[in-house]
Amino acid sequence: MAYVSDKTGFAGNLRSRLDRSTGRSTPQKAGKPRQIPGYLYGLPLLVAFFGLWEIAPRAGWLNRIFFPPLSEVCVAWWAMVLDGTLIDNISISLQRAAGGFALAVVVAIPLGFLMGRYPTFEKVSDLLVQTLRNTSQFALLPVFILLLGIGEASKIAVTFYSSIFFLLVNTIAGVKSVDPLLIKAARSMGTSDLNLFRKVILPASIPSIVSGMKLAVKSSIFAVIGAEMLAAKSGLGFLIQQSQLMMQTADMYAGILTMTAIGLLVNYLLVWFERWATAWKSHSDHSTF
Repeated sequence: MAYVSDKTGFAGNLRSRLDRSTGRSTPQKAGKPRQIPGYLYGLPLLVAFFGLWEIAPRAGWLNRIFFPPLSEVCVAWWAMVLDGTLIDNISISLQRAAGGFALAVVVAIPLGFLMGRYPTFEKVSDLLVQTLRNTSQFALLPVFILLLGIGEASKIAVTFYSSIFFLLVNTIAGVKSVDPLLIKAARSMGTSDLNLFRKVILPASIPSIVSGMKLAVKSSIFAVIGAEMLAAKSGLGFLIQQSQLMMQTADMYAGILTMTAIGLLVNYLLVWFERWATAWKSHSDHSTF
C-alpha cells in the first residue's frame, strides 16, 4: 500500500486515518495572533537581579571582596577573554562534557527503546539500572580515577555516568507513551518493524527524549565542572576553583556566569532541535525549560 507523503509526516497521516476510522474528529488549527516569546516575560526580573548584584556590594550590603559588583565581574570576564584563558578552559570543559554526553546518547537511547518496547527485557535489566542510577557519580569519581587515571578518560566517564540515566529513563517513558492504537493501525497496514520504529515510535518519543537530553546536558556540564574542581589542571571547574583559592573572586564569578550561559545556550539549541524534529506536531506544548 502506498502511503501519502505530506508535511504532516507518516505519524500524522496515520493518526488522521485512525481518527477517521474511529469516528474521532481532528481539531482544526485556528489562526493565532503572533505571541511574545516566553523568555521576554522574565527579562525584567532578570535585569532586576543583575541590578541588585551591582548595587548590593557598592552599598555595603555585601562584602565586595567575596561578592564583587557585576561590573567588576564583567571586566574580569573580558580580560580573560582577551588573554585566551577563558576560551581555552571553555574548550577543554566542552570537549569533556560533549564526549561523555555523546557516549550516553549512543548507549542510552537504543537501550531505552529495548526496555520500553520489550517488557521481559525491562524486567531483567531494571534492577541493575536502578541500582546504578541511585549511585552518585561523585562517589564513583575516585573509582574512575583509580581505573582510568587522572587524565581525560576519567572526566569523560563521570560525565557519561551522570547523564546516561536521564536519557535512559526519558527514552523508556517516551516509548511507553506511544498511542497503542497508532501501533495497531500501522501493523494492520503491513508496516515492518523497522518502519514502525522509524515512522511511529521514534517520532512520538522525540519530545520525551529531548526532555531527557536537556537534563542530561545540564548534568554533564555540572559533572565535568565538579570533576575538574577535584582532579584537573584545566577547564572551567579548575578555573573557578583556582580563582576561589587565590581570592580572585571576580574571575570566579566570571567562570560561574560563563557556565550558566553555556547551559542556557545548549538548552535553547535542544528546544530548537525538538521543534524541528517534531514539526508534524503542534508546537503549543513545547516549553523552554
